[in-house]
Amino acid sequence: MKFEDYRLAPEIKENLAQLGFKRPTDIQYKSIPPILKGEDVLAIAQTGTGKTAAFAIPVVHLLHERRLSTRPEGIKCLVMVPTRELALQITEVFEKIARRTRVRTLCVFGGVEQAPQIAKLEKGVDILVTTPGRLFDLVSQGHIQLQRVEVLILDEADHMLDLGFIKDIRDIQKHLPRRRQTLFFSATIDDRIKKLAYSLVHNAIRIQIAPEDPVAKNITHSVAFVEMDDKRFFLERVIQENPDSKILVFVRTKVRAERVHKALERMEISSQTLHGDKEQADRLKVLDAFRKGEVKVLVATDVSARGIDIAQVDYVINYDLPEQPENYVHRVGRTGRGTQKGLAVSFCSEEEKALLAEIETYLTKPINVLEIPKGEYHATIDFSQDQTYDLKSLMKEVEAFELGKKKKRKKK
Repeated sequence: MKFEDYRLAPEIKENLAQLGFKRPTDIQYKSIPPILKGEDVLAIAQTGTGKTAAFAIPVVHLLHERRLSTRPEGIKCLVMVPTRELALQITEVFEKIARRTRVRTLCVFGGVEQAPQIAKLEKGVDILVTTPGRLFDLVSQGHIQLQRVEVLILDEADHMLDLGFIKDIRDIQKHLPRRRQTLFFSATIDDRIKKLAYSLVHNAIRIQIAPEDPVAKNITHSVAFVEMDDKRFFLERVIQENPDSKILVFVRTKVRAERVHKALERMEISSQTLHGDKEQADRLKVLDAFRKGEVKVLVATDVSARGIDIAQVDYVINYDLPEQPENYVHRVGRTGRGTQKGLAVSFCSEEEKALLAEIETYLTKPINVLEIPKGEYHATIDFSQDQTYDLKSLMKEVEAFELGKKKKRKKK
């Protein structure tokens, strides 16, 4: 079935054609018809399967059709997501699908001034995409009214629970009409997710897209055994051998991100970092530069592993293995988006082998090992641009980073 065969507004079909959307993905094929019928949906699908469009397409159509008749103003669709970056990404999808329709979308989130967001709210909006913290701030201040909401969407619900937003999700029900359509999307399903989902949805259509391999088939992923202190040399080699590639490097902590960034600086390799200690404006600026290809190497913590869609990431490097096995799938899923091919390589040190075993258990199969001959291993280190670094310098870097954090807190 093609999108042109669906009963969608002509404007939406035209937008989809311009975006290159011809046929629906599995999650879109199964979600769009029941959503168009007004039914509640509980959908379990991994990131990268097209689930944002799975709810955005039918919701934009429904709201566009309803706006053609005389209806009172007010927020008609509330979309709750765990992170600011995901909120912006989902807003962009809604705006592209709603072009030339009467449907207006607004994104609000914390970490930035609220006055400009309030000004836009006052102009009127149909779809509000938001994170829980800023939503409750503006509701409590009376700037957001939710009594006319017709559709509630929770995306990345499992990640919201991980971040401790379960009370916020439950509290929001007090401000919403009882009669509404609820769309619940999650990458994983367990007892916590089920309990929350069934407290929100009513006679929901359950959809589960669960491929045998959690890692998308167009991603080639492997592991290389590299000692902890040698990882920076192998990262340098990958970057130097792929100068035109967009490379996303994942590390475990904020301090590690800054250390890797400094090491690349000494190797005369340009990079940027993305982690929770950065101001929101800086995070958005870095993401935008990486998306545009102005920055080729981005060193990030798991803040950007969930739900963020960055086009044409050629390589994902797991500089550190993730402590949560499912985060491996989210990380490598940043490459190989849609029909693109992707490569992912994980550096595993001796002390990380237990984490590797957990990841392979989660995947139910071993990860392909990249064998590095001893001579090649030593040559990688010998030819590095970074030959003058010692433990004392490392400790100074960590101290400088922590001191910078304290100064920022005092300013606030």
